[in-house]
Amino acid sequence: MSIFDDLPPILTTEQLAKLLQLPSVSTVYEWNKKLTGPRSYRVGRHLRYRKDEVLKWLDGRDGSLG
Repeated sequence: MSIFDDLPPILTTEQLAKLLQLPSVSTVYEWNKKLTGPRSYRVGRHLRYRKDEVLKWLDGRDGSLG
């Protein structure tokens, strides 16, 4: 069992930042602006992230975040 099993299928920006142990959500917003982070979806004025796409993005990383 992994920590990802308990995650909801759709994550908020805050949940993603907490999951990745980032000091602030601003990193996630920068990734979104630069198109370097996991794919995001706009729901109204909010960003959301699909868990499966976050995991795929993490698998494709070279060991560094950002």
